[in-house]
Amino acid sequence: MPRSAPARRPHRAHRPRRAAVAALLLAAALTAPALPYATAGERPPSGTYGNGGGKESAEDRELRRALAELVAAPGGPPGAIALLTRDGERRVYRAGTAELASPTSTGTGTKAGTDGSRPPRADDHMRIASAAKAFSGAVSLALVDRGALALDDTLGQRLPHLPKAWHAVTLRQLLQHTSGLPDFSRSAGFQAIVRADPRHRFDSRRLLEFVAGEGLAFPPGSRYAYSNSDNIAVALMAEQATGRRYEDLLRELVYRPLDLRDTSLPSGFRLPRPFLHGYDTTPGEPPEDVSEAISASGAWASGGIVSTPADLNTFIGGYAGPALLSPRTRHAQQRFVPGASEPAGPGENAAGLALFRYETRCGTVYGHTGNTPGYTQFAAATRDGRRAVTVSVTSQVTRDPALLARLRATEERFVCALLDGGGEGPHGGYGDPDA
Repeated sequence: MPRSAPARRPHRAHRPRRAAVAALLLAAALTAPALPYATAGERPPSGTYGNGGGKESAEDRELRRALAELVAAPGGPPGAIALLTRDGERRVYRAGTAELASPTSTGTGTKAGTDGSRPPRADDHMRIASAAKAFSGAVSLALVDRGALALDDTLGQRLPHLPKAWHAVTLRQLLQHTSGLPDFSRSAGFQAIVRADPRHRFDSRRLLEFVAGEGLAFPPGSRYAYSNSDNIAVALMAEQATGRRYEDLLRELVYRPLDLRDTSLPSGFRLPRPFLHGYDTTPGEPPEDVSEAISASGAWASGGIVSTPADLNTFIGGYAGPALLSPRTRHAQQRFVPGASEPAGPGENAAGLALFRYETRCGTVYGHTGNTPGYTQFAAATRDGRRAVTVSVTSQVTRDPALLARLRATEERFVCALLDGGGEGPHGGYGDPDA
């Protein structure tokens, strides 16, 4: 149990700073601090988090301190939660609060009189932002394994209605962000709609029409450039190859095999309960709850998925590991080129097929990052899938270079803990079990 309640921050009723929210979405969504909480006392309903007991190690304290310092930093997120999994044993670290104090209902699910005292939990829902691109990779590569798609299939073959200038682009290039497709989320038309109404419900399957009049930014395969259009096209190719909706393919090829029970791809702005509240922490302004300020339909396969820390941790272990794909497809997936995820993950980044390699001072992990108004995500695992780490924070830290650098350093600390595994106590210093 926490020794003291978190310091309260001012909370503003739900009147989104629309221009700011829209700018955040367009730039990266597709592209008195709270005190730390102990992890004791949480037992998620699945019963897969630790086996009770255990002595906190020096490494445990260091990891707690890293999250607490991130939350306490100027402009830091109100809450943070990190999960480490090794050989089926999962440990939870957290700091701050799942929701800031609010004296009145805000229209975002906040209850009147909330005191901001609840810590983040592993079963809280959250927006995973561009980490959703790894899910589109899982779907399309699973279809490659089944022979329904091939990595050298082109847009001209699968989606001939798209501009002829794009027809030579292959599935492989889309997954690796070497396609040259113009980014729909940067188009003037898309930006104007979001500025006018961040909750506007788009027809997600027509998002590429915003840039249909543009040619490719460069010859396909010639260089790396992160584009939100790529994963929209990937999902459309998967639908064309199977005659099934992308949301159904996610359930069949990803959620069910990995037993992800709290992951979904909504089209609106509501989040399932309970959820981690995400905040705009613009300097000089009170933190603003933007958890439900934007519609997921404008991101779809590129960033619209909602999940939990527990499910995201399970997913990345399965996706980076051998659980979902054949050795042959994984070999193709893990041929890397220079390129960083958005935002950049810890260490030196390189881009595979909807998977990034993060070479840190302690070793290498494979995964994805993401950021959107209210949330920043990092999820990675070892190649064998037996060790996984996720770090989730409740603000979009990428607008502050110093804060992003601190977050990347924190992520690297957790990667080192994941890979080293030394320390005190009956669990080898690997987190502290939830009581």
